[in-house]
Amino acid sequence: MMSIQEAAHALSAKWGGKNVLFTGVSTDSRTIKHGELFVALSGKQFDGHQFIASARDQGAVAALVERRMDIGQSLPEFGWLEVADTRLGLGQLSAYWRTRFSLPLVAVTGSNGKTTVKEMIASIFRKAVMANVEGNDLASDRVLATFGNLNNDIGVPQMLLRLREQHAYAVIEMGMNHAGEIAYLTRLTHPTVAVITNAGAAHIEGLGSVEAIARAKGEIFEGLSDKGVGIINADDDHASLWRSLVKSRHIIDFSLNSPAQVTACYQSDSSGNRWMLKLPEGSEEIRLQVPGQHNIYNALAAAATAVAVGIDKHTIVSGLQAFCGVQGRLQKKLGLHQATLIDDTYNANPESMKAALAVLANEPGKKVLVLGDMGELGPNAADFHHQIGVEANHFGIDQLLTLGSLSKHAAVGFGRGARHFPTMEALLVEAEKLLDINVNMLVKGSRFMQMERVIRRLEA
Repeated sequence: MMSIQEAAHALSAKWGGKNVLFTGVSTDSRTIKHGELFVALSGKQFDGHQFIASARDQGAVAALVERRMDIGQSLPEFGWLEVADTRLGLGQLSAYWRTRFSLPLVAVTGSNGKTTVKEMIASIFRKAVMANVEGNDLASDRVLATFGNLNNDIGVPQMLLRLREQHAYAVIEMGMNHAGEIAYLTRLTHPTVAVITNAGAAHIEGLGSVEAIARAKGEIFEGLSDKGVGIINADDDHASLWRSLVKSRHIIDFSLNSPAQVTACYQSDSSGNRWMLKLPEGSEEIRLQVPGQHNIYNALAAAATAVAVGIDKHTIVSGLQAFCGVQGRLQKKLGLHQATLIDDTYNANPESMKAALAVLANEPGKKVLVLGDMGELGPNAADFHHQIGVEANHFGIDQLLTLGSLSKHAAVGFGRGARHFPTMEALLVEAEKLLDINVNMLVKGSRFMQMERVIRRLEA
């Protein structure tokens, strides 16, 4: 809770109206809650200043604005803060609020796996809290973890402003599509632990090369204090770059193929992964509920993070074993005619596509891939899609159904057994014909393709 006057001091902002207390912030006048501060963002397609009155009607008690308009005259009981840029003002306010808290705060980024790693870390943190409180609900209330896709320069400040004295741990996800974005977010967040899962071709359109992506991800270490800890994937080609960016701070690395502080020996099966987790404290056998070698890497990143904040190995194992997956990420569902659907529709890039193919390849019976376009791959996008088709064939996938102007190149790369469809409806009709009890159908594509429509149509 903060007063308008205190916020004005933090922002060096003009203020007026009533010096009210606000309990949170929102950028959406439709979902704002009573007692919150409305942040009037301006964009190419919208202007939040047009919705100030609406936000007030929904319960907002004040607004952060770039121009006062007639707030004082039309809403005399309403508080206001005036700054040059509300987007930057939101960030500055969150950075000020962050300084009130001394809890372990983890920042996570990476081309693939950051949401899963974030949720694995949160699961471990909840188990750590449960050692001191009774009940899962109370444990959840004491761990703050990024909601949904609030991982950009608007979402991260909103998450930081949700910090409360009750929180024992926090884990904040950071996304990016251009250089400098992670640097900005980590300066707001000041993490005690910073994690990079990996670097790949996701967002290569905006940065030009995987090397540039790796360097942009490495900006996360700029916000670490001198006592902060960097978590690094020792198997990534850019590990040495990241080590140099951590500088003199402490590093905990994880690996499946190289010497590291956190490693694993594993066996994979269709129901999950059973393996031996090796930590500085000792080894522990563990079984994950989620499939794929990529999820072992995700678990190692989460385990290394937990080691960094002093959590014991038994709690780490308990937290990882409790993790049951993230919506839209390799979730098995019952399809029509008793087929198995593998819902991996949340997003797609070349690396996550290969990881998903490896999971599908391990399934018994007939294997079908339904693929939508992968976005933000730059001038080589067609080649990336063609290569996915080639790799799907090499993995032993039986059939490939594609949708989108780029995915037709995957069909060409796959060869015989691939079909490209001009519309979603045409694809759905054919996909349903293929379903029976012996079929495993993986559905994947970038967010803009909305491939979850396939799951909704074909789910039992």
